Amino acid sequence: MQNWLYILLIVLSVYILISVLLYFLQDYFLFKPEKLSKDFQFYYDNQEIEEYNVETRDGATINRLRFKAENPKGIVFYLKGNSKSIKGWGKFAVDFTRHGYDVIMVDYRGFGKSTGRRTQKAVKRDMQVIYNKLKEKVSEKYIILYGRSMGSGFAAKLASMNNPRMLILDAPYYSLSKVAKKYIPFMPLSLLIKFPMPTHKWMKYVNCPIHIIHGTDDRLIPYKTSVKLSKIKPELTKLYTVIGGGHKNLNTFESYHKMLTEIITTRPQKVNLEGSSINVKHSSKRANAKA
Repeated sequence: MQNWLYILLIVLSVYILISVLLYFLQDYFLFKPEKLSKDFQFYYDNQEIEEYNVETRDGATINRLRFKAENPKGIVFYLKGNSKSIKGWGKFAVDFTRHGYDVIMVDYRGFGKSTGRRTQKAVKRDMQVIYNKLKEKVSEKYIILYGRSMGSGFAAKLASMNNPRMLILDAPYYSLSKVAKKYIPFMPLSLLIKFPMPTHKWMKYVNCPIHIIHGTDDRLIPYKTSVKLSKIKPELTKLYTVIGGGHKNLNTFESYHKMLTEIITTRPQKVNLEGSSINVKHSSKRANAKA
């Protein structure tokens, strides 16, 4: 009996230790930031850019870039993933500027030149500050929100609180708690995780068109995640499938660029269902047999 009690105490102690480590070290697992010096000069081939710093109410600095298109017909607010900085992510802006859209990219707190203590609440507030500044320049009907991986949650939250032209989610997660549970199913994540990022909850309050792009071979965030998300607001949502696409290589597929072109260059139209087969139901096999 004493041996069993001793083993139980050891297991419990290890479990508590892992929980404590997970709570305090999760930033190192969730975020892979690249730091940039204040005097770092951004440069991209064939791209005209402007750099801005936005000061937050708690004293943090959020660094952002504007990639400028000639005679822009709108703005894409691009919320990047959880690694590196906009130094590297900036090369994806061309996928929008070539279609005549300006692109705004920002580094989250602790990434690139941005400063400040990173929390889910603080980052959400920062993104709203940036969005508000965009609204000062253009009407919301010209703003497209694009969220990539980690950024998909923040983009969904912004869309739920505002009225952009559309929301595009690239390889989104149902929630970060769900992603983490896949790797550590035995931990009480609801109590431990600081960035639960419940994309599915925020999507319920989105009232603009939602476009979800996901690869079938994504091993980090499974394709079925987007299928599940697409059912939250089916009347507003369209799911685009990149056959064979992984988590980090969708941009290498021609089909991805065709999908993106279709999404951002086509105005949503209401479908006239009058005279269609929408209310026609197939007869059951039993009914057919009787017939």
